[in-house]
Amino acid sequence: MKELFLLLITLSQISLTSLTQKQTSEKQAVATILDNWHKAASEANFEKYFGYLSDESIFIGTDATENWDKKAFQKFAKPYFDRGRAWNFKALERNIYFSKDGKTAWFDELLDTQMKICRGSGVLVKENKVWKIKHYVLSMTVPNDNVDDVVKIKTPIEDTLIQKLKK
Repeated sequence: MKELFLLLITLSQISLTSLTQKQTSEKQAVATILDNWHKAASEANFEKYFGYLSDESIFIGTDATENWDKKAFQKFAKPYFDRGRAWNFKALERNIYFSKDGKTAWFDELLDTQMKICRGSGVLVKENKVWKIKHYVLSMTVPNDNVDDVVKIKTPIEDTLIQKLKK
């Protein structure tokens, strides 16, 4: 009986170790994809950059009007890539999470960008055993003490947009 108990404990530890290693490996895979995706933009590699996105992906940018499917985002971004430099984002901090079935990952990241610190967040899905970015949101961060100043700058532009969107 004691031997059976020890065997069960050992098998449980092996199973837990294997699961932890798989999760670590998947987390590294997602992090690598995100890092390479950002790198492809900094190198103005259009094909590589958009290859990381699912065909049904959505990209939401910092401007309130920037909510694009993949084709619309490609059209917007192409001139930036064509001039030989798009944008240069580097992760400062990143959190990655997974669904129980391991087929969906979501993340948030703080980025060092030309706009200073931005926040990215999104969802990746496994498509044919390959992680693809399905949804990405880029947001500029605003220190709480400066919100009033930023609102003053945004007001003349966004009041018009608010009225247009309400209709």
